[in-house]
Amino acid sequence: MTFDLARLMAGDADKYDLHDRYLNTQLVKVLRTIGFDRNYVRGKGQYLYDQDGQRHLDLLSGFGTFAIGRNHPTVIAALQQVLTGELPNLVQLDVSMLAGLLAQRLLGYMPGLDKMFFCNSGAEAVEAAIKFSRAATRRPRILFCEHAFHGLTYGALSLNGDKIFRTGFEPLLPDCTAIPFNSLERLEQELKRGDVAALIVEPIQGKGVNMPSDDYLPEAARLCHKYGALFVADEIQTGVGRTGRFLAIEHWGVDADMVLLAKALSGGFIPVGAVAVKKWVYDKVFDRMDRAVVHGSTFAKNEMAMAAGLATLDVLEDEKLIEHADAIGTEILADLSTFILKHEFVKDVRGKGLMIGIEFGTPRSLSLKAAWALLEQARKGLFCQLITIPLMKDHHVLSQVAGDAMNVIKLLPSLTITQDDRTWIRESFDAAIADSHRVPGAVWDLGKTLAGHSLRARAGAA
Repeated sequence: MTFDLARLMAGDADKYDLHDRYLNTQLVKVLRTIGFDRNYVRGKGQYLYDQDGQRHLDLLSGFGTFAIGRNHPTVIAALQQVLTGELPNLVQLDVSMLAGLLAQRLLGYMPGLDKMFFCNSGAEAVEAAIKFSRAATRRPRILFCEHAFHGLTYGALSLNGDKIFRTGFEPLLPDCTAIPFNSLERLEQELKRGDVAALIVEPIQGKGVNMPSDDYLPEAARLCHKYGALFVADEIQTGVGRTGRFLAIEHWGVDADMVLLAKALSGGFIPVGAVAVKKWVYDKVFDRMDRAVVHGSTFAKNEMAMAAGLATLDVLEDEKLIEHADAIGTEILADLSTFILKHEFVKDVRGKGLMIGIEFGTPRSLSLKAAWALLEQARKGLFCQLITIPLMKDHHVLSQVAGDAMNVIKLLPSLTITQDDRTWIRESFDAAIADSHRVPGAVWDLGKTLAGHSLRARAGAA
């Protein structure tokens, strides 16, 4: 019998029922509660299409994975060539031509870094960075920033600054120390102890789209080098063109000892992670012939992933998507910044390129203050759902809250978005935010419902 994927997917099974029964019941409850339980049947570029033919603008892009858009024909063609080429994949006691070519291409974007290590994901890249830092410096301690997100595997979770992800999994790795983001004073205090292997930091924090001060990253790198520690830039979300540069650290002229990549490098198809490293660090890890395989991963450097990475770089260059992200991102930031004066709830708009955060806060009007306080009392950060849910329901825009218990919505669209999409973003956010200022109103009826859910959930957990 011939395998027929289309027949399987067109069967009577409901995907939400399947996930409820066999996978993550809680996620299904969340999606159904907020009305995000859509049946998408196709993805193309920056758009998702549901079973009714409705087009949705995707401002989430798989947490940044689909930087070049969904189902790009160049990447599909590259993967088809691998599949039909009968390549000798994963021989293990051999080296991959495609991996060598991808390493060469990537390092061309990152002067000062000499070697590449490939893995399967961003979290694996973080795990490698922890090991490489300790091996290179012979020191135990890793510094990370509060509110950071570096992944959910055991080592990466030890560098995660969000309590909701850590709770229930402690104790985590020892010798991992959280410091405030943007605090050079605290960084130097820790470095002076002489036991720090590395600072691992997101140039722009994904959870909250928190921006560094202009001097923070260059000075943090200088201090690390002064005290014999490594400066590691986690560019898993910010890299590969997201912020209008290939790497976000380019905005501040930072010299990193390691750079971590993943997500967008995959072209949205095949999981891939990468660590760009200075040669002296790499040579401390792989220092003898009998240690040639002291760190690795079975599916790292597989031909599909390497081909996807090479094709993705071609798309970025051929379509000038990095330059486009810089230009249109600046325009969208300017559009959304006008809301600060126009709408009481909007407190800040920040970001670089196509990584943008809209922060909401306490309004001035008494009636709005009371409504805000109601939601904050039920659950901090709940207000953002009064924007994201109508954005989906009324404007067909998929967006996300930037982190747990925070009033920030993050925009992370594909770098392929157009001027028409820019208008779509501006007008839909303007309308949704304006509706949130009407108390009483339909949006605040939704707010009461969500607050009730939160209070019942809190009571149940007590």
